[in-house]
Amino acid sequence: MPPKELSYRASLIGPSGIRRLFDLAQRSSGVINFGIGEPDLETPKHIRESGKRAIDLGYTHYTPNAGFPSLREAIAEKLREENNIDVTSCNVMVTVGASMGLLLSILAIVEPGDEVVISDPCFVIYEPLIHIAGGKPVKVPLMEEDDFRMLPENVKECVTPKTKCIIVNSPHNPTGAVMEYGDIRGIAEIAMDEGIYVISDEVYEKLVYDGAKHYSIASIAGMEELAITVNAFSKTFAMCGWRIGYVAASKKLIDEMVKLQQYTAVHAPSVSQVAALEGLKSPESKVFVEEMVKEYDARRRLMVEMLNNVHGFKVKLPKGAFYVFANIKELGMRSENLAELILKDAGVVTVPGSAFGQNGEGYLRFCYATSRENIKQGIERLKNAIDKLKVK
Repeated sequence: MPPKELSYRASLIGPSGIRRLFDLAQRSSGVINFGIGEPDLETPKHIRESGKRAIDLGYTHYTPNAGFPSLREAIAEKLREENNIDVTSCNVMVTVGASMGLLLSILAIVEPGDEVVISDPCFVIYEPLIHIAGGKPVKVPLMEEDDFRMLPENVKECVTPKTKCIIVNSPHNPTGAVMEYGDIRGIAEIAMDEGIYVISDEVYEKLVYDGAKHYSIASIAGMEELAITVNAFSKTFAMCGWRIGYVAASKKLIDEMVKLQQYTAVHAPSVSQVAALEGLKSPESKVFVEEMVKEYDARRRLMVEMLNNVHGFKVKLPKGAFYVFANIKELGMRSENLAELILKDAGVVTVPGSAFGQNGEGYLRFCYATSRENIKQGIERLKNAIDKLKVK
């Protein structure tokens, strides 16, 4: 007999729109990649050395499912001091990157039929994870005229008796938007009024510019049982490949998520946990982050200035993350078609806005976590390709 059908759950999930163009680019040489959101910087030397020592010292065995107690305590201390979130190590678990943290958070609270409010556009992982849990994504459109912020009044319109959770992401991927305190406060009030959980994806918290500030929704009084803070070391310390993140929430929620991790990832990589602890504890890390943000700020300004000189591109200066969300509506092309044309004719990888949701159509995402030389060369190539298109 032929094999039985594969799961309906798997069929709901399509391939990543980011990875598709990235994979196409691998077939060509000399491509400049503005697609994948990964720092081009190396993990700081003191963190790398800590990882090497961990191997030599025998940190190659299983760890507690929630992570090493020392790392959990260091994360709790960081959250208390930097984010004004009143937690102890009992409120913290270490995960295999923020992606696993998001999955465990959603699985712990979302049941089949529950609605989860997300932004549109949004990070590509949210909708598939909601489908895996059997939930239904409900999308809040983000508008350029609002600087792509997730506004409480728009969130409220999407809330129904079936709403179980809201996912907020600030600084935001793909737009670079940074939510203001009033936005965070307003969504917290909605959550408290309705007893709705809020998952706050804060992976880009350090990457803010022009005096913008990052606010954690878990710091607001009354959100202790409802807020789930998800973060990672990937962007802060350029540790993407180390696969190390964390979740902070009520002890009740953390206990449930630890059980889920026991039977899936088991625990985060032991060596990565030791390296992450070094990142949190060493004074050298603060210097690294400060210099990194300065460099990204310079790249941000360079990319926006150059893109605004490309025919048909209109770009606002984003306040956070390391992305530019360029308006290309004047060109009259679908974002996917334009991204493919730019890859083919200019050897430059971008991500179509449609990969992040229906409301992302009409935009291209550019990542400026690459060298200034690459930015100059890549945007110049792009400009030449668009000028040829204009002539046609």
